[in-house]
Amino acid sequence: MTVEVYLDKSKNELQVKVSGRFDFSVHQDFRTLSEVTAKGVGSITIDLGRTEYVDSSALGMLLVLRDKVGNQQNSIKIINARPDVKKILTIANFDKLFTVL
Repeated sequence: MTVEVYLDKSKNELQVKVSGRFDFSVHQDFRTLSEVTAKGVGSITIDLGRTEYVDSSALGMLLVLRDKVGNQQNSIKIINARPDVKKILTIANFDKLFTVL
């Protein structure tokens, strides 16, 4: 499992790529992301194109991140989710809380 993070200062956007399993093992990485967003990042794009699995702890981490950015649906975009991962996001109604592309 890897989490790559890039800050696009011109857009005030954090870009995050998650590879492998998105589960509790990345909790510390997401805690760091929460601290960065508290410092004024306007939006976050999470690329799940290389994510094979998402569990309930990952969904919780996404919700915490959403709270830090401001609870707006367009503040976090989830992109490139594989069909199985997208199905989990839809079942959990995350398509109503986040922009899922």
